[in-house]
Amino acid sequence: MNATRLVRGWKQRQSGVAAVEFALIAIVFFTLLLGIIEFGRFLYVRNTVQQVTRAAAREAVVSVFTGSSITSMQKDAVFHPGASGTPVLPGSPEITSAQIHIHYMYSPTQEITTLPSDPADNISACLDPTRTSSCIRFVKAEICTVQEMPCTHPVIYQPIMGLFSFLHIDIPPSSVTMPAESMGYTQ
Repeated sequence: MNATRLVRGWKQRQSGVAAVEFALIAIVFFTLLLGIIEFGRFLYVRNTVQQVTRAAAREAVVSVFTGSSITSMQKDAVFHPGASGTPVLPGSPEITSAQIHIHYMYSPTQEITTLPSDPADNISACLDPTRTSSCIRFVKAEICTVQEMPCTHPVIYQPIMGLFSFLHIDIPPSSVTMPAESMGYTQ
């Protein structure tokens, strides 16, 4: 009889302990789990920025360099061809097509101030020694919040979970320079 009372008293003192233990462990576990998810998303954004600039540069070296085609190249680079407005990179609202900047350059460091009128005019400018400053020889694509060269205002990573709102990290700038190819020239 005494043993029964002792067990009953022990059970009454232990009721709810499992819930409290779970709550203490769950806080740590879910914080760690959400942190891992957020870190994985940061790595996704960082690596995808590299792919986006490569895609924009590749498209720019083979396409006509008019204003509407540049806008199309920017939208293609964030995987939204034919979209209207300013599309964002899937899973990454901080990267938009408006942040992709395409520069047409005479040398890897010198940007052209006046673009040729069309791809055929670009070929003539490259062949004419007096017009070499308007010859597009390189295309540079970069992701930056402000269109400038070199990029000094990188895109800032924005966590999607409010728990980590203090993590505003600069996404490393991505820049790709490629030699110009056809620039849309067709015979």
